[in-house]
Amino acid sequence: MQFTSEQRLDDAVLEREFTLGDIPGILWTPASAPVDAPVPLILLGHPPLGLRRMYPRLLDRARQAVGDGFAAATVELPGAGDRPRLAAVDEARAAMRRAVEAGEPVGDETVDALVLPLVEQAVPEWRAALDALLQVPGIGGPVGYSGGVISIGIRLAATEPRVAAAVFFAGSFVPRAIVEEARRVTVPLHVLLQWDDEGNDRQAALDLFDAFGSKEKTLEANMGGHTGVPRFAGDAAARFFTRHLS
Repeated sequence: MQFTSEQRLDDAVLEREFTLGDIPGILWTPASAPVDAPVPLILLGHPPLGLRRMYPRLLDRARQAVGDGFAAATVELPGAGDRPRLAAVDEARAAMRRAVEAGEPVGDETVDALVLPLVEQAVPEWRAALDALLQVPGIGGPVGYSGGVISIGIRLAATEPRVAAAVFFAGSFVPRAIVEEARRVTVPLHVLLQWDDEGNDRQAALDLFDAFGSKEKTLEANMGGHTGVPRFAGDAAARFFTRHLS
């Protein structure tokens, strides 16, 4: 991992951009954190829209994490930003949009083609980023995962033992194979669901929640569309991490 820029956003937050091979990422840490007292790390997932487009929302989440005493980090997803496009995923995304616009169900084959290639490539990259980030002075475990493409989070939580807790945002298309993987997730979970999430199947989100194997799991549902998660719901997710990572 190579740091490419560094800036203090204010007296509290240090932001460092980095590259991991050809993968861009951003790390936010408390500006005054002593190296001999490492802070826990929260991995900030996001949809494959590109870090530049997602930056304002990621920064808001990172500021909250740092304010709560954590470090936060994210990486560019495969096929997003300036990374090479994933042609098959782009084709599946176009097929999904056509089905949604026509008021038709999105078929399992389309969901698989849209999500599974992204999961297969992204999860090893997240694990490699985690390897590098935990070597940075001032950062230690435990590790949390928050948000993003829920299928990526499920695979990571099911296979990465360093992830100790996760906050998931329900409302994405999830392949049946990933629903089965959810049964292997055992870490504490806090799942946010927007009740009126347009274009997504509420019952599928509820079935996915039922599938998680975690003994401690909370579903918080709020009225509103996909991007309307209320601030108090984000605050509740932050308190969840404080309980399980501090």
